[in-house]
Amino acid sequence: MTPTPCDISDRSLAAEGKLRIEWSDQQMPVLTMIRRRFSEDRPLAGARIAACLHVTSETANLMRTLKAGGAEVVLCASNPLSTQDDVAAALVEEHEIPVYARRGEDRDTYYAHLESALRTNPHITMDDGADLISLLHEKHPELLAEMWGGTEETTTGVVRLRAMASQGDLAIPLMAVNDSDTKHLFDNRYGTGQSTLDGILRATNILLAGRDLVVVGYGWCGRGVASRADGLGANVIVVEVDPVRALEALLDGYRVASMTEAAALGDLFVTVTGNKHVIRKKHFNAMKDGAMVCNSGHFDVELDLPGLYELAREHRKVRTSVEEFRLLDGRRIYLLGEGRLINLAAAEGHPAAVMDMSFANQALAAEFLAGRRDERLEPGVHPVPADIDRKVAELKLETLGISLERLTPEQEKYLGNWHEGT
Repeated sequence: MTPTPCDISDRSLAAEGKLRIEWSDQQMPVLTMIRRRFSEDRPLAGARIAACLHVTSETANLMRTLKAGGAEVVLCASNPLSTQDDVAAALVEEHEIPVYARRGEDRDTYYAHLESALRTNPHITMDDGADLISLLHEKHPELLAEMWGGTEETTTGVVRLRAMASQGDLAIPLMAVNDSDTKHLFDNRYGTGQSTLDGILRATNILLAGRDLVVVGYGWCGRGVASRADGLGANVIVVEVDPVRALEALLDGYRVASMTEAAALGDLFVTVTGNKHVIRKKHFNAMKDGAMVCNSGHFDVELDLPGLYELAREHRKVRTSVEEFRLLDGRRIYLLGEGRLINLAAAEGHPAAVMDMSFANQALAAEFLAGRRDERLEPGVHPVPADIDRKVAELKLETLGISLERLTPEQEKYLGNWHEGT
């Protein structure tokens, strides 16, 4: 038998990865139901899918589902520090799915792996951060004509895609999986909220209660981080540029401050904005001795890391995911997880139960695009159809044994009748 093509760290880890994938699968009943149907209906037969996602046990179950649907699948990493090497090995050895990902890979290797995924001439791409689709447009426009479309998993990626579309550069239809209700309302809030603190605690083993924790950004991810930190007893301070979100944070019970004000107050800083250099040199300069900074947005550019290195007279690694920077005046600032996604750099990412809904959306969006291969959507950023979003919610409730109330005929009539009033 021809070995499955790949570039992974250690094939011998496959047995450990297999157990990890099985454990996650138990927490992903919606995706399991979809996989069973896909195995029978084969809606993705003939489709080539290139996925650039975090190589985790949850992603492995998505890959299994796509393959069950008849697709030829290849997977590469969307972040150098998010790959679980044992999961990569299990996908290759147990499921014969090509994987190009090594935990800790350098930038050149990262982009070489994206190139390997694109060499399959995909019909559909799946992105987490839009790196794959950006590379496709910049370096391989000749592949676009055969494509049916793609999907995007995260807020940062959707922002990039909308920028491409607004500038007239997006040549294929992309589905914003991140924007579906059963993704961002749950994955971003509950998944990011819990997994971010999980990563911080695994990295540092600190007590959060009583500490001043600064959340930079109050989107759905920031809301999740703030509420979970508040629940553990931290004093939450929110930094925002949007007046509506800032007001919401204030009325949710948190102190709201500018980054300049918050820099001098915080014991721990978490960025979740999707923007660049939201914590800069002047902010590092204002921090107290022992302040810790980390990022839970998609890219490490949220922290001005070059600026931090310039300020430091020395730096050293003091724990597995903790680097100490000593400034000229002796103050110490601790960087967690190299400034990359702390929930994946220092922990295991989102709980499988919440990724169940996110990846159900991915699988059904791929089915939707495959079903439109002969009548393709117009180039641009498209929402996941509302009926798919609703179906995912219904399936999730079904797996939890929860029944919905149903409108009576009288209620339906009332809702459709504008004549009835006081």
